[in-house]
Amino acid sequence: MAKKKSAASAASDVSVAASAAPVKASAPKPTARKKAEALPKAAPAAGNGQATPVPAAVATSSAATIEAPFIEVYGAREHNLKNVTVKIPRGKLVVFTGISGSGKSSLAFDTIYAEGQRRYMETFSAYARSFMGGLERPDVDKIEGLSPVISIEQKTTSRNPRSTVGTITEIYDFLRLLYARTGEAFSYATGKKMIRQSDDQIINYILKHFADKKLVVLAPVVKGRKGHYRELFQQIAKLGFTKVRVDGELLDITSKMQVDRYKIHDIEIVIDRLVVKEEDRFRLSGSMQNALTHGKGTALVLDADANKTQFFSRFLMDPTTGIAYDDPAPNTFSFNSPYGACPTCNGLGEIQQITEDSVMPDPKLSISRGGIAPLGEYRDIWIFQQIGLILKKHKATLSTPIEKLPAELVQRLLHGIEVDEDADDKKKATYSEPFEGIIPFLRRQMESDSENIREWIQQYTQATECPECHGYRLKKESLHFRMADKHIGELSVMDIGELARWFEGLEDRLSDRQNLIARELLKEIRKRIGFLLEVGLEYLNLHRSVRTLSGGESQRIRLATQIGTQLVGVLYIMDEPSIGLHQRDNERLINALKHLRDLGNSIIVVEHDKDMIQHADHVLDIGPGAGVHGGHVVAEGTPEEFQRSGSLTAQYLSGEKHIELRKTKRAGEGKELVLKGARGHNLKNVTLKVPLGKLVAVTGVSGSGKSSLIHDTLYPILNKFFFNAKKEPLAYGSIEGLELIDKVIEVDQSPIGRTPRSNPATYTGVFTEIRQLYANLPEAKIRGYGPGRFSFNVKGGRCETCEGAGIRTIEMNFLPDVHVQCETCKGRRYNRETLEVRFKGKSITDVLDMTIEKAVDFFEFQPRILRKIRTLSEVGLGYITLGQQATTLSGGEAQRVKLATELSKKDTGKTFYILDEPTTGLHFEDIRHLADVLQKLADKGNTVLIIEHNLDLIKVADHVIDLGPEGGSGGGTIVAQGTPEQVAKVKKGHTARFLAEELKISKYADEKTETEEPAV
Repeated sequence: MAKKKSAASAASDVSVAASAAPVKASAPKPTARKKAEALPKAAPAAGNGQATPVPAAVATSSAATIEAPFIEVYGAREHNLKNVTVKIPRGKLVVFTGISGSGKSSLAFDTIYAEGQRRYMETFSAYARSFMGGLERPDVDKIEGLSPVISIEQKTTSRNPRSTVGTITEIYDFLRLLYARTGEAFSYATGKKMIRQSDDQIINYILKHFADKKLVVLAPVVKGRKGHYRELFQQIAKLGFTKVRVDGELLDITSKMQVDRYKIHDIEIVIDRLVVKEEDRFRLSGSMQNALTHGKGTALVLDADANKTQFFSRFLMDPTTGIAYDDPAPNTFSFNSPYGACPTCNGLGEIQQITEDSVMPDPKLSISRGGIAPLGEYRDIWIFQQIGLILKKHKATLSTPIEKLPAELVQRLLHGIEVDEDADDKKKATYSEPFEGIIPFLRRQMESDSENIREWIQQYTQATECPECHGYRLKKESLHFRMADKHIGELSVMDIGELARWFEGLEDRLSDRQNLIARELLKEIRKRIGFLLEVGLEYLNLHRSVRTLSGGESQRIRLATQIGTQLVGVLYIMDEPSIGLHQRDNERLINALKHLRDLGNSIIVVEHDKDMIQHADHVLDIGPGAGVHGGHVVAEGTPEEFQRSGSLTAQYLSGEKHIELRKTKRAGEGKELVLKGARGHNLKNVTLKVPLGKLVAVTGVSGSGKSSLIHDTLYPILNKFFFNAKKEPLAYGSIEGLELIDKVIEVDQSPIGRTPRSNPATYTGVFTEIRQLYANLPEAKIRGYGPGRFSFNVKGGRCETCEGAGIRTIEMNFLPDVHVQCETCKGRRYNRETLEVRFKGKSITDVLDMTIEKAVDFFEFQPRILRKIRTLSEVGLGYITLGQQATTLSGGEAQRVKLATELSKKDTGKTFYILDEPTTGLHFEDIRHLADVLQKLADKGNTVLIIEHNLDLIKVADHVIDLGPEGGSGGGTIVAQGTPEQVAKVKKGHTARFLAEELKISKYADEKTETEEPAV
């Protein structure tokens, strides 16, 4: 079991590739279910299960590969790399660092990993490769000493709401098995422990409760499984039975009978059909024994008149109420299976409800002016006439503001009227027929077959906790199997740290039989929980949806899974695993990576973190600049040698260069935005005071409640106030000071687009201006081209082979989709005629391929275009191209594109900006640029609130709010607030200690002194 699970975890959550060299160790098996890239060391050929021979041209002995001291890369020219030749020591922790956009990822992922993936694909047979398409060889002369490669990138593992921390780490799978084998069942009706029934008890119950009723006695033989079951039907017929019940339908067994093999089926044998009477006890007893035998201890009786079934078992039943449970199986505790999922929410833990506030968002409006949002403004249609007649009866009109209508009348309009009880026959204008009600009508439309209608309804719905399962996702029977007084749902909502403590000494709370069964399972569960604790994720819980994890969190989960697989001789490539991690937890992450290295693996980490660089065995600095100015190896060696190299990164590490502090803090407006009584998630009745007109940093260890307080409470309150947003904030008391700001802007790390069509030019809106510019050129006017001609998203000017994408997508089944250049337009997106229109000698494609830096000079006399492009340059994105695919941007780059989009808009001086870890993916030099941009925003009077772990940005803030002291249940309080210097002196929490050390080595830009505000 353990071997199988660890292999599955490696295959399901990481991108994997292999070199052509075969390695003897067993390896993960590719799974189609999660479209992951899996890495068998010797790939199976189609059909026969034998290892495919490795091509002779690339085959080397496994011994030679293992013993090679270096991974040698010769002549790498991918993207902006300038013919890089480098030797990377194997079996070491190697850090690739350098300014953002210098070519670190191009070397690590687009060259080394891509070549490993290509070699892995070459191990497939020619037949298998014909279904996959070709993977282009990276632009590199030669790579030697390459091991099988596993890439752990920043991407979020899954957008599926059913994917949780428990499922991707497989801890929940082991818990399901544990509860299925050792859980004790309790009745959901009486709370009493379930007992197993004897055959006599079953017969007595049927005689008492089904007297004189027509019963069909059934023996379940297939439950919730796929297959055609032709042989099963033949066997049943040979046993002498003539009827079966398939998926609730009674059928005669016929020759060659079978069912749809791709659908899930329930099949029961019809044992007997009889009317229950005391004198037929012997017949009933024989039939039930026969049913229990064929059903392996379980039987069903179908009340033919009521068409209801009741389950009987030699196993589990409540003697008081007669409630019986199925024997527990692992899928009984799976919220992704119909046998475990809550029937109300289908295993999602929440339901979409239509709320009165979303249907009537503004009670000041009248119905004719759009007061009922789904109906819009008045039109001469039947429903408005219906509502008009109802209102007329209550001496109101469609023009009466909703807030002036009687509350009872509003409720009747929303929820419906059976009949108008006060109908007066003398007045023909009154309304005396049933009225469905707006909300019941919308609820009925939620079941519509039309996707457009369902999407329209979504704007009036809100996710609320499922009232049936209370968010646990499982049906009530599953939640009444307990172990040591806890059901599986209670374990899944515990923090990982709390869960680890619960499992300590669990054997003392279990019976001897339970201990005997659970021994191996408990070992696996504890081991996996330990890996999560190693990488600093004790504040998460198994119930947490993967969609809500940051890039760094999902990456560290995959890292924990990899440590669990215990693979040896593998090259791991990671992309900034320290994202979202507090300095306190950095050490644990570094130790986890060293543990992976000490198993016998090589680790390459693309990283900017100071601690990670200093703990590396070997550092490679790529630069000196970004984009076209980068692509060279400017320094390499051990951390000590590297610091003496004099490169830009080395200067920051050694303290030669630094981000300067302001001695004089911003005075601000002297006013505050005050949020009182925040108590969502782990927050403990927090009162947050944000001084306006300042740069404010919210800090704290991972899981201390920063996102709960800002992202899930403060931002939804502001967003709802200014823009009538739907999302409800977490629980809070009150808020003061909303009138002091005029809008809120949140800049988070979500991708700016999920397709290659999205790019910085389209996202910022500058491409619309560029297309307008091209449409106004004389050549375009002569040809009759409008702005649409220069769009790659509509027919006309685009290349129709790739539909303007410039690339074609090849689906790879169990591997991720591969994008290859379009053979018609060679990646230029447009047809020949469109490309003949030029501005300053450049076609529209040339502009999209231009770096931001070049575009600033190119469009210097086009002020509307220049304003947006210059802002992109100011936030440190000068190296990316205008048309760079959004899918290739890191989380930090996507966030800065969003930031630039907002900064290019005219601010009012009263804007409230919220930024979630804006330093993600940024080099020290880039952080300096970002700090300057944020300072300029605050200088104009805006309030800039950042959630941040990076000390370089925290120390330049005017005001710091530190949450803690720990993560999860140990956090949720404000432990310190004030200037960075004041917070550094506080003894509570972990931020103060690290901030104090950082301030000791920092220098001030200005030496003016100012009376400090009193410490809080």
